[in-house]
Amino acid sequence: MNSQRIFALIKMELKRLIREPANLFMMILFPAVLTLVFGLSFSSMPSEIPGESQFNVMVPGLYTYACIFIIMTVAQSFSVDREQGLLERINTTPTSSSEFMGSHLISNSLISVLQVIIVMVLSFVLGFRPETGVLGILFAFTLIFFLSLCSVGLGLITATIAKSPGAATGISFIFILPQMFFGTFIAITPTTEIIASFLPSYYVTDALTSIFNGDPLTSLNILKDLLFISIISIIIVVAGILIHKKFSKV
Repeated sequence: MNSQRIFALIKMELKRLIREPANLFMMILFPAVLTLVFGLSFSSMPSEIPGESQFNVMVPGLYTYACIFIIMTVAQSFSVDREQGLLERINTTPTSSSEFMGSHLISNSLISVLQVIIVMVLSFVLGFRPETGVLGILFAFTLIFFLSLCSVGLGLITATIAKSPGAATGISFIFILPQMFFGTFIAITPTTEIIASFLPSYYVTDALTSIFNGDPLTSLNILKDLLFISIISIIIVVAGILIHKKFSKV
């Protein structure tokens, strides 16, 4: 793999995402507005946990919520590339499929981290204070990184199924909505927990909640969540790459 080509592809992808108003809104304004709305609405509302506001309880889910929308961005990006013939042109260059896919993994992971940083900064401004230190925050971003890889893989699968960028947007919500309703800031019941147990976002939110509540990073629950999300993310991203390479000839 050529690092210069990968860097050039990452630079190209980031520039394109920034120049698209819709993508810019989803990347920056959406997580910012979401955090502000929830913070202003629920920061003074008490939760079932003594001494905690409802907003503080919801913050781990907001971190996860911001990350899963990268599925739609990836699906749209690959669909546009295919529609404009970019994927075919890449086949005529020295760029390998591994370099092309690797650049998308890196660029979209960077975007996910940026989104979570926005949520983190604004949640701190609104009064959220996690009961963890620097290591806990770094551990949290490790979980987010794996979830972003998973989201990229799901985006690749969506782009393979979709016939157009518009269809990619709609199909992506098949993967987004279940994770949004059963794996972020919406309370889980004994019934919905069965559904949530199949969703990557649920395990990330669960681990983040434990970390922000001050649980030791070596606790069995956190390590179990990390193990699940790391394994499922690798499986999904590899599956997404293989499926997209096979059916899109990239």
